Amino acid sequence: MHIRLLAVGDRQPAWVDDAFGIYTQRFPREWKFRLDVIPTVRRARNDKSQRAMQAEGDLIIENLKDTEQVVLLDERGKQFSSRTLATRLSDWQSDGRDLCLVIGGPDGVADTVLTRADITWSLSDLTLPHGLARALLAEQLYRAWSLQTGHPYHRD
Repeated sequence: MHIRLLAVGDRQPAWVDDAFGIYTQRFPREWKFRLDVIPTVRRARNDKSQRAMQAEGDLIIENLKDTEQVVLLDERGKQFSSRTLATRLSDWQSDGRDLCLVIGGPDGVADTVLTRADITWSLSDLTLPHGLARALLAEQLYRAWSLQTGHPYHRD
């Protein structure tokens, strides 16, 4: 199974790239993990319309493959413990399809993206900046893989 992260937001602070890189470098080679970035659509200062979110949603949909299982990261999704995520990761791996994790733009995602998602996952009840969500996602995927492989876990 190949795993990729499709994320809206082309400009992240250096600490995000550093933290994200620390964990993704530890991922197993067979994941062939990659990050695909979609630029954030410009928003006018007081633009309250759905225009930018819909445009980003269209770009997300264009970049998804029909054969991929899609996991959308969204605050309204289901939360998992680290152990549950490890089990989910095993399920996703045994599904046989490649996995695409999606982080939308600053206003969320269009309904078309929500509809396309196979599952919606929330990292926290807290509202997280997208860069922090990116780094936290990488850490949690690494932790789930570590649990799968029998690496000692601090809770045991």
